[in-house]
Amino acid sequence: MPSIRVGFSTDLNITGGLTGIGTTNPTARLDVAGQIAVEDTAGSGGVSTFREYQGFSQVEAKITNNTLIDNGSSGPFSSLSGEIKITGETTVSSGSTVEVGKTKTLTVTDKFAVPLGDTNSRDNTPEAGTTRFNQDFGTLEFFDGNNWKTVNSYARGGAAGRMLIGGGVTPGNVTTIQKININTFGNSEFFGDLTEARSNVTSCSSAIRGIWAGGAYQNTIDYVAIASGGTGADFGNLSTTNRGYLSGASSSTRGVFGGGYTTSPSAATVDVIDYIEIGTLGNALDFGNLFTGRYSAGAVSNGVRAVWGGGMDPPIKSLIDYVTISSKGNAVRFGDLTVARRMMAESACSNNVRGIFAGGMQDSALLSVMDYITIATEGNAVYFGDLTEARTRSVSGSTNTRGLWAGGINPGNSNVIDYANISSTGNAQDFGDLNLATGAAGGCSDSHGGLGGF
Repeated sequence: MPSIRVGFSTDLNITGGLTGIGTTNPTARLDVAGQIAVEDTAGSGGVSTFREYQGFSQVEAKITNNTLIDNGSSGPFSSLSGEIKITGETTVSSGSTVEVGKTKTLTVTDKFAVPLGDTNSRDNTPEAGTTRFNQDFGTLEFFDGNNWKTVNSYARGGAAGRMLIGGGVTPGNVTTIQKININTFGNSEFFGDLTEARSNVTSCSSAIRGIWAGGAYQNTIDYVAIASGGTGADFGNLSTTNRGYLSGASSSTRGVFGGGYTTSPSAATVDVIDYIEIGTLGNALDFGNLFTGRYSAGAVSNGVRAVWGGGMDPPIKSLIDYVTISSKGNAVRFGDLTVARRMMAESACSNNVRGIFAGGMQDSALLSVMDYITIATEGNAVYFGDLTEARTRSVSGSTNTRGLWAGGINPGNSNVIDYANISSTGNAQDFGDLNLATGAAGGCSDSHGGLGGF
């Protein structure tokens, strides 16, 4: 077949291998002056099947004019494939679906919408970096390859990794709040004071606020800004009678407090779970009930679940139970600790995968044993290692890599701070010392495993 054919029309001009239609000075292999009307090209597959006059596939198609692509289009624009560069204005109607494999750079000058849905509609195994809007909580979230996390809307700077220890007994009840940087090693420093002296208090936190609830058979709830120092401020009150020995855990937005012991109107073990919205001041509200009422249990969270382990009714318990933080209802059985124990209300911490329960007491014996669970699955705890010393009522805090256990009673007040890498197993190691030796305090951090989830 001839590669060049001349004579069809005086409007066809070939110059130096360039073909012009409607022009005597073509600048491209095929240069057409004016519009092109093409019929029935849809069946050939769209833009990607444009061919050069010699029959080879054209690998790049360019659309430079204003183009409307909608679900009623036919012809080459109804199915676009291959590499397509659009330099003009392109409108895609709302009834059409556009699929893009990878986009290197995207600039939006007005607005765009990400996928949305409730918590239950999350994809369990999306690609890392997948982003969506959670309708249950009104926030953006992303998948980090293992878990869904909230997109932070602020920078915490040097405060990230800060643990606070408030109240306790030394031997009398105190108001002191101490601070520790979990990411480094060293001793605690003074931070501020709670609104009132109390021990056997529990704590929880968001990345911004630290919360202390109950203790010394009170119903007081205090809060502080974790990034700054100062005296605690009144948040509200617990939903039920005054109590101590309760245990708290939290997500990024909600704190839950379970169990405890009350002396009013009479001495009794409590099975109640109440909750607060950490970002909003006010009294706690009823959430549900523990699987079994008890006090001095440990509590951990991965942002989705709050899990309680151990405690005493009496008798001493090995029971582990849990709730879903975003909803309300009664706790469900999870499994059992390796050792039944009590006096460990603040001696548990977690990242967003594992929870660790440490120390405590079985009958009159002090324990150093550390157990761990995988929070997202039910089952019995597994041996992790041992604290550097056996003790009860130590205070724990964590980041997503490291857990700390500070102070406690052994049988006097301890100033020891231990640490362990949560993702591995093994015995705890020395971190530093508390400036004020104390036990039965409440501890929280701005980087624990409950943050970044709901």
